Amino acid sequence: MAKILIVDDEIIMLKIASKILSKEYETICASSGAEAIEIFRREKPDLILSDLLMPEIDGYELHRILQEQSSEPVPIMFMTADEREESESKGFEIGASDYIRKPLKADILLRRVKKILENVDKIQDLTEAATLDLMTGLLNKTAAQREISKLCATSQGVLMMLDLDNFKLVNDLYGHAMGDKILIRFAELIKGMIRSTDLAGRMGGDEFIAFCQNVHDEKIIFNKARFLNHQLIISAKNFMGEDMNLPLGTSIGAVFVPNEGRDYSALMKKVDKALYKVKHHGKHGCAFFGESNSADATERKNISQTQMLLSERSWEPGAYFVDFEKFKAIYQFEARLQRPMNFLELTLETTNDEAREDFLELLIKILRRSDCVTQYGRDQFLIMLTDTPAENLDVVRKKFSAAWQAKNLGGEILFEFLKNF
Repeated sequence: MAKILIVDDEIIMLKIASKILSKEYETICASSGAEAIEIFRREKPDLILSDLLMPEIDGYELHRILQEQSSEPVPIMFMTADEREESESKGFEIGASDYIRKPLKADILLRRVKKILENVDKIQDLTEAATLDLMTGLLNKTAAQREISKLCATSQGVLMMLDLDNFKLVNDLYGHAMGDKILIRFAELIKGMIRSTDLAGRMGGDEFIAFCQNVHDEKIIFNKARFLNHQLIISAKNFMGEDMNLPLGTSIGAVFVPNEGRDYSALMKKVDKALYKVKHHGKHGCAFFGESNSADATERKNISQTQMLLSERSWEPGAYFVDFEKFKAIYQFEARLQRPMNFLELTLETTNDEAREDFLELLIKILRRSDCVTQYGRDQFLIMLTDTPAENLDVVRKKFSAAWQAKNLGGEILFEFLKNF
């Protein structure tokens, strides 16, 4: 129910207006401008219905004071017995939503109040649509750039770009509806890691931006990155099941403001360079542009970042699932050491998306921790089997075939052994 503050120095007028409006709205009464200011601060009404001619603080002055104290426009409707047109004109000039003459007529007052509140709702909806990302509730790209640019120009802190690592795998393997869930949850985690004085927005796709005010220690941001990476895996498993083994995470590029300048465009270029460093050195971590002048801070950064980059975040049974580029790097390293490797290529022939999702989860679960799996096509999977003699490869095939048949999801599996690859 909308809340209306009624202001008039005549008690009888307060009672009349309150009786009319209280049938449809919550009403609060004030008998002076000073009292109205105190009530406004405490109650935050949706509309003010104020007399124009009051002692000490009249309606015009009341509106001016409230506008100065409020961060948002204050909808106000004036009422007066003054018949002069100039008083009405002045009211509209200073931003009044409407103007009504005394004595009050119930039907006219209710109709005009309803119209004002409907217009306020429309304006709020348009404002939100113009500034918020509809999916995540964070600032949209345009609003985020505008507001964070202002902070860069006037405040101290850290500007960050956050990128979801390997997000495409969620859409490919679990569908876009699941991808939306992950994006929404990631936005919620970002909201949870920042304060009310900070800002965050979605730049598009799986890219986000944030500005944390009055942060001067790199360790704080590294701790936030660790929090995001840890909580993201927990949430992903809640959504997709405990067997979920996708290499999800976040990479963060950061820069100190104003240490590296105040121009938003120039700062974003530096943030991009820092993010590039993380994305090409293991992902799931954070990097700052430039070097810290503090030896202690540098040491803390190196320890935190190295730990974040090297740690496996989900220490669980099952094969190690990676994207194809990482799979190639692992193969090349094992080949350098001349370790024995055998490969198994699997193709699932099915049109059942659910079967396709279950297939990968089962594959990871059946294999050992020393095995490595990648998906390099919609229905094609490659397994690197370490310390598995060639004569035992058929055992692996039979074990997986039996487990898949038990699920009874259909689809034909084609196996191809690549021995001593």
